Amino acid sequence: MNSRSTDIATGIVDSPLGRIQVQIAGAYLTEIRFIGNREIPPVNSDNPVVTMATNQLREYFEGRRTVFDLPLNPSGSEFQVRVWKSLQSVGFGETVTYGQLAERLGDPDTVRAVGRANGQNPIPVVIPCHRVIGSNGMLVGYSGGIERKEWLLKHEGALLL
Repeated sequence: MNSRSTDIATGIVDSPLGRIQVQIAGAYLTEIRFIGNREIPPVNSDNPVVTMATNQLREYFEGRRTVFDLPLNPSGSEFQVRVWKSLQSVGFGETVTYGQLAERLGDPDTVRAVGRANGQNPIPVVIPCHRVIGSNGMLVGYSGGIERKEWLLKHEGALLL
C-alpha cells in the first residue's frame, strides 16, 4: 500500500456505543466518528493502521486496554493540537476540568477556547476528550452525546453513579 497522506482507509468497530468508524490517512489515524446504526460505509481492511485501530478500540471496549498506542494525526489549529496533546496525558479512569486543562497549557484564561477545542476533537475515545468535566463535577459537552460520555467514564471507573 502506498502510504501517502491522501490514501484514505476506513474501518468499523461495533461497540456498546453503536458503530464507530475509524479513518486513516496514509499511516495515521485522523478521525473517529460515532455512526450509530447507520449503514456501514466501505471498509478497507487491508490497511494495517485500520486493523491496529479497530483491534485496540475493541480491546478498550472489552475492558482489556487502558492505553492506546496508535499513530495519530488530528487536523486542527496549533492551539487545538496542543489541547488534544494535553488530553492524552489524562489517564484512564481520571478526569480533569476545562480550567485544569487550560492551566496545564500555561494559560488559565483560555478555558473557553479549551472547551471549544475539546468539542472539536476529531479522534474521540483515543484522544480522551470524554475525561474533561465541568468545574462543578458535572458532565458537560461531548460531541458524541452526554450519554456516551457517561458510559465511557463509567467504563473507566471515573464515574460511579
